[in-house]
Amino acid sequence: VQLQASGGGLVQAGGSVRLSCAVSGSINSRTAMGWFRQAPGKEREFVAAARWNGDSASYRDSVKGRFTIFRDTTKNTVYLEMNSLQPEDTAVYYCALDRSRITSELTTARGWPYWGQGTLVTVSS
Repeated sequence: VQLQASGGGLVQAGGSVRLSCAVSGSINSRTAMGWFRQAPGKEREFVAAARWNGDSASYRDSVKGRFTIFRDTTKNTVYLEMNSLQPEDTAVYYCALDRSRITSELTTARGWPYWGQGTLVTVSS
């Protein structure tokens, strides 16, 4: 499995960005997809996750109502739509995949076997 993340860039506070994560390799409806981020000097943290079939969608409290994880099965791509961005959302964003992750572990960064290369989102005030 390979993940290719893209879509980052510089955006003003209040703006929007859509990140993409193209997946190559075998996936099934229960495959878990996650988005994480890491700001300078901080640990990688959970942002959003869901199963490929759309079940078990979960979000970090600070992004609920602003970010949406969704996928296009025809393109084997998972997206993170980010609206109302704030400077504190500035980070390198990573996508991750796990074919066998249990639901209770969707929100933890540890143990995901497959990661994209990261894409930088910078939100200016």
